[in-house]
Amino acid sequence: MDVMGDKATLFETGRFVQPSGRDEAGEAAEEVRQRLAAEAGDVEAMSVLGAMLLRRGDLDGAEPQLRAATAAGDRAAANNLGVLLHQRGYAEEAAGWWRVAAVAGSAAAAHALGRHHRERGDEPAAEYWLRQAAEQGHVLGAYALADLLEHRGDDGAEHWLRSAAERGHREAAYRLARILDRRAAGEGSGTAGRAGRRGQAARDAAAGAPSAGDGADGGSGRSAAEEAEQWYRQAAARGHRRAALHLGAILEKRGRLKEAGRWYLTSAKDGEPRAACALGFLLRDAGDTESAAVWWLRAAQEGDGNAANALGALHAERGEHQTAERWYRAAMDAGDDNGAYNLGLLCAEQGRTTQAEQWYRRAAYAGHREAANALAVLLLQVGDAAGAEPWFSKAAEAGSVDAAFNLGILYAGRGEDANALRWYERAAAAGHAEAALQVGMARLREGDEPAAERHLRCAAGGGSAEGAYRLATLLDARRPPQPAHELGETAHEKTECEEWYERAASQGHRRAQVRVGMLAATRGDVVEAARWYRRAAEAGSRNGAFNLGLLLAREGSEPEAALWWTKAADAGHGRAALRLALVYARRGELAEGQRWADRAVTLGSPEVAERAARLRDALRQELSA
Repeated sequence: MDVMGDKATLFETGRFVQPSGRDEAGEAAEEVRQRLAAEAGDVEAMSVLGAMLLRRGDLDGAEPQLRAATAAGDRAAANNLGVLLHQRGYAEEAAGWWRVAAVAGSAAAAHALGRHHRERGDEPAAEYWLRQAAEQGHVLGAYALADLLEHRGDDGAEHWLRSAAERGHREAAYRLARILDRRAAGEGSGTAGRAGRRGQAARDAAAGAPSAGDGADGGSGRSAAEEAEQWYRQAAARGHRRAALHLGAILEKRGRLKEAGRWYLTSAKDGEPRAACALGFLLRDAGDTESAAVWWLRAAQEGDGNAANALGALHAERGEHQTAERWYRAAMDAGDDNGAYNLGLLCAEQGRTTQAEQWYRRAAYAGHREAANALAVLLLQVGDAAGAEPWFSKAAEAGSVDAAFNLGILYAGRGEDANALRWYERAAAAGHAEAALQVGMARLREGDEPAAERHLRCAAGGGSAEGAYRLATLLDARRPPQPAHELGETAHEKTECEEWYERAASQGHRRAQVRVGMLAATRGDVVEAARWYRRAAEAGSRNGAFNLGLLLAREGSEPEAALWWTKAADAGHGRAALRLALVYARRGELAEGQRWADRAVTLGSPEVAERAARLRDALRQELSA
């Protein structure tokens, strides 16, 4: 129960007015004046004097004045007498006087009486009196009624929260914003979490589940998310630290980082550890790691596990493993399962497999899905496929995309293609590029090109080089034959399949690099063709080395071409070996030519082997002549 529960009544009646900046001498003079009037029998003066003494803490002096005014029918005095008796521990007698004042029309007394009944579990009576207060415009009454209704799951809570918020109640504004925020999330416009490098929990504080309400926009034409932001802003401006945190999260998601940082800072300075943690992430993203560490430290010391994890990751990146471990343990002590998972990662990086398994298991048993996936991977690496499978399944069922993909790999390795495809499809639906590639390849084998193309596009768009290459080959097979170009001709405009080949090639895909080189050569772009062939050859592609040799030989650089053909032939390229045999035969180095002809017979296709055999026999005859 608030001290001086009838403050609003005292000020609104005009019988107790204290201008701002009034000095103690003025207060004393006013008290003397009211006391003289009270002694002369002025009921209003008795009520005001009692209120003054009550506010000052002089309960003994206030009580006779309030009782005398109450006996004379002053409802404000009856309310304040109830406050005085409540402070002295006489709750039932206090309730009696509040009832007298409430029946006489005191909204403040009705509010106090409603709270009295709620504290004793009499919710029907509490609702009756709180509604009386709220309907008279009493802010605290409206808020208390809303709290009672929300506790019961009554949709009418939102109306009274809005009523209190509109009259300046900051907690009502915050709670109204939370309702609207959850509704916005249910409509698909809620804020999303962000995770750190080492499995840190999402730092977006504004996430929530949808709730019922009477209209998404409060009749204003705005969306629930827009109105939620307005109420967060109003509560934050009145010093509500959690509202400032949520407002910062909304602004950060929108990209207004400076304003988000200001609200995080406001909330953090007011003692909100989650805001200090979020501010740390914002500073880290801006490149100010040292300042970020200061705020993470402040949040971690106040029990924020996310901040402790962030400090652990920071020290781990610096190679300070003991300090990192200490903070990860602090995160665990704060109830954050990411701490155990991160300890597992730290031990795994150091080769401490036994300890890594221990920490992964601890986090996995606590329901950490990525820890379950990491544990399964670790078990698979040591040959325990039977032990890995249930953990992959548990993680995948809990929503781990990586685990779903890994489960697909596990089933594919056993030849259980149907089960593998089912998990690949699940991972692909969640945006896993490599899983989409596997689904696309399966659809290609089934002859379903439209479905294959759809999944290959997802894979390629998700960054899979192999997906981009496979998509390019699919599109390439469909396009009509292009007219041949002589080297040096003006290049034509690139097709979509060439763009996908180039994307795969730029990601280091060697076959795509060779194909881009071939397409460039077809367009007559010798320089571009040589560049891609060289990149593929230097990365170990024997086809790239062979084609580069052809290009160089055509340009008159046969000695350099021979070097690349040698590299290709050493890697098992039959046509390169045949080319070398011809080169050495022309130079008159018959024995060397015969050696490469022998290699070509062994390495080449039937056609190449036949030609190489004829050349080898001719060279042998020449050598024996």
